[in-house]
Amino acid sequence: MKTVIVLAVHGAPPNDFPRPELAEFFRLHSLAGAGKLNDQSHQDRYAFLDAKIRKWPRNERNDPFHSASQELAAHISEVSGYEIIVGYNEFCAPSLDEALQSAVDKGADKIIVATPMMTRGGEHSEKDIPAKIEEFSKRHPRVEIVYAWPFDTTKVARFLSEHISRFAES
Repeated sequence: MKTVIVLAVHGAPPNDFPRPELAEFFRLHSLAGAGKLNDQSHQDRYAFLDAKIRKWPRNERNDPFHSASQELAAHISEVSGYEIIVGYNEFCAPSLDEALQSAVDKGADKIIVATPMMTRGGEHSEKDIPAKIEEFSKRHPRVEIVYAWPFDTTKVARFLSEHISRFAES
């Protein structure tokens, strides 16, 4: 059985993306979120801008979050021994759906989806990621997909307390 980890992270727009197009994207994104993106030309423009943002070339300077996500994935792979594929909820490629498909294409029988979003109450970790996993599972019923969430609050508190203590003692 081959297991692949998909690390589901938020994503951020690159800071060198053209500002007028970014403003237009967020205006359309807001309309889409409110269910008011009814005009086909607006839907097409929104899809075009979303794809353009996601496929924008990334580097440490224009998207430090992307670089940090890739670095985290590399460290998790090194520690766990599993192949890690990063999937982004927004603004970056590959999308979570594309990352899940990539895992299947690489022969995964089991996919474990993990996220660094450790606290409950977040829209992505509580709703978006599980919905995308459920949707993907329907298309791939033979692949076992596990969402490694939520985190144990006591363990998160212990981890953060140990981290904080390093700064308190200096």
